[in-house]
Amino acid sequence: MPKRDRLYLFDTTLRDGAQTQGVDFSAADKRRIAEVLDDLGIDYVEGGYPGANDTDTEFFAEPPAFKSATFTAFGMTKRAGRSTANDPGFLAVVKSSAPAVCLVAKAWDYHVRVALGITNEENVTGVRESVEAIAAAGKEPMIDCEHFFDGYKANPAYALEVAKTAYEAGARWVVLCDTNGGTLPHEIERIVGEVVGHVPGSHLGIHTHNDTEQAVANSLAAIRAGCRQVQGTLNGLGERCGNANLTSLIPSLLLKPDLAKAFQIGVSKEKLKRLTAASRLLDEMLNRAPARQAPYVGESAFATKAGIHASAILKEPETYEHVPPESVGNQRRVLVSNQAGKSNIISELERLGIKVPKGDERIGQLLEEVKQREALGYAYEGADASFELLARRLLGEVPEFFTVDSFRVIVEKRHNAVGKFITVSEASVRVLIDGEDEPLWSVAEGNGPVNALDTALRKDLGRYQDLIRDVELVDYKVRILTGGTEAVTRVLVESRDKASGLRWFTVGVSPNIVDASFEALTDAVTWKLLHDGARSSRKSPVARRGRS
Repeated sequence: MPKRDRLYLFDTTLRDGAQTQGVDFSAADKRRIAEVLDDLGIDYVEGGYPGANDTDTEFFAEPPAFKSATFTAFGMTKRAGRSTANDPGFLAVVKSSAPAVCLVAKAWDYHVRVALGITNEENVTGVRESVEAIAAAGKEPMIDCEHFFDGYKANPAYALEVAKTAYEAGARWVVLCDTNGGTLPHEIERIVGEVVGHVPGSHLGIHTHNDTEQAVANSLAAIRAGCRQVQGTLNGLGERCGNANLTSLIPSLLLKPDLAKAFQIGVSKEKLKRLTAASRLLDEMLNRAPARQAPYVGESAFATKAGIHASAILKEPETYEHVPPESVGNQRRVLVSNQAGKSNIISELERLGIKVPKGDERIGQLLEEVKQREALGYAYEGADASFELLARRLLGEVPEFFTVDSFRVIVEKRHNAVGKFITVSEASVRVLIDGEDEPLWSVAEGNGPVNALDTALRKDLGRYQDLIRDVELVDYKVRILTGGTEAVTRVLVESRDKASGLRWFTVGVSPNIVDASFEALTDAVTWKLLHDGARSSRKSPVARRGRS
């Protein structure tokens, strides 16, 4: 077997990823993410810019204890007109706890002239002296050549001079940056191929942005042309459209035969099985829903709802899936929808742990029930919990923990105690608990009618209350399925158990948006009670189709 080239993974989630709109990592967040990246097998973890803000300063004051990754600080080359010993910003990076430093440098002569206001020679001098100072401090120096590809197109000789100066001064890595994300793969491959003639590929890195949806492709093109370090972020975080997505790059490098034969990376196939969990942990920390169609790790990455494909996938998955879902810690999903066949139903029942013989006539009944309900507006692709309840009800496995005798919602516009004109939503819910004669009546206010209903429903469920104490509504989506005065509304609700972190999705349909919402909310509570092993003497009937 031919020798494979070592390819180094550089993660900048904690620095470049932190520039994502709406992302604001705390020092504790950075430590948790850094731990996950190290555990995954990333070679370099860039922690931020020490001294630039309180969070990064705190993070570098207590650096993570990595098992294998190299902790890296980000900074800028020294300012023109100052020595490396007389530049406070530069010194903060040199004196940081990180054993490696990545400095950003201008590689486009236009930016040198306009943004920095200095000569080309002064910029090159700053690059050389900065790299030498980092090396003299006993740290591993790297240079990010900002806007390298734009600079190379405008003035190849100067862009190359910057890169060569950094390498000759002792930079371990000279990183070529597609900073505005506008370069295309064929351009990347051509330019990197030319740079390799001046700076060895074993010292070249690539850092691409995703503004044309080319960041992963551009990274692979650069690797093909000679780069042996690749930078990116978990889930493709980053300013504007993000960075090269390491969550896509890593499995491609490990699982695609041509790449796997040519390159060796620090992530093993065993560690790769943690990739989906790492991706979703980051989303959880950012309090955002994971991208369902994300390659490799998305909930839909290995999902199908076509009946013919579903049957074939179950028989020969390797011919329909480009990699095994288990290899990245994901799972196959054969969706239940109006396009489904019995294979979809059987697969989904198996995934949910519901054992039904393949020849059982109830499978056909469930399939017909799903199709009839989807004709009314229900959708079970994104509502696993409601589908599970539907299936178990048909099989007689869902206790009737409680029944709703009535509910009411009032929305009122009024002046509060300080005279401000506000909108108040108040809901009341009357429920009968299995085995008890007296109904429970709960009243609650909320931020809107659905929040008020959710709070009232979960306020007092008698002996079941402890099981739902940590349940909360985390997302709520409404879709109007038909227009006019008789419009049908579908509501998708996402619930979470704060103690365990478990999430589940339920659906409701009705011409009345509040009624549809309440159906989804009651399903959410019922599913939680079922999975926590709550007991009841009565079984629920099959859910009614739609509401009037």
